[in-house]
Amino acid sequence: MKAMRVLAPYIQNAVIFLMVLFLCFTTAVEAQAGDGIETAGDVLLVLLPATAAGLTIGHKDGAGALQFGGSEALTLGVTFGLKYTVNETRPNGGKHSFPSGHTSISFSAAEFMRKRYGWTYGIPAYLAASFVAYSRVESRQHHAQDVIAGAGIGILSSYLFTKPYKDWHVQAEAGRYYGIKLSHDW
Repeated sequence: MKAMRVLAPYIQNAVIFLMVLFLCFTTAVEAQAGDGIETAGDVLLVLLPATAAGLTIGHKDGAGALQFGGSEALTLGVTFGLKYTVNETRPNGGKHSFPSGHTSISFSAAEFMRKRYGWTYGIPAYLAASFVAYSRVESRQHHAQDVIAGAGIGILSSYLFTKPYKDWHVQAEAGRYYGIKLSHDW
C-alpha cells in the first residue's frame, strides 16, 4: 500500500501525459475560411479532457486521475468499437459516423468533472461538451443520433468510473440566509 502512495503521483502524471499525447495525435484541427464552429469544437475537444486532467493535478488527486483515465479508456474503446462495427456513413459522405468520438470524449470529461468535483465545474463543462456536439452536426461530420449516442457513451463511462471527491468545499449560499458555506465530505 505504501508503494502505491509513492507511485501515485507518477502514475497520475503518466496517465495525463498519455491522454494528452493521444488527443494531440488523433485531433486534426484545420482552420479554413468559414469553419469557425468546427474549429472551436475541435479546440474544446482537447480543452475539456485537459481541464479534467488539470483538476486532478490541482487537487493532487491521484485516485481521480486513475478514474478519469479509466473512464476515457472505456469511452474510447466503446466509441471506436462501435464506429468500426456499425460503419455508418457521415452526412458529408465519409465513413465511421456512429457514434461521435468528439462528443463521447467531451461528455466523458464533462461528467467526470461534474461527478468528481461538483456542478461548479460540471455546468460549464456540460455547456462546452454540448457545443462540441453541436459543432459536429453543424459541420456535417455527424448526424444527430451520432452525437446523442456519443454523449450517452461518455456520460455513462464516467458515471461508472468516477466517485465524488472527498474534500473541503466552499460555496456561496443564497436562500433564507446569504453567505459562504464551508463543508467537508467524510
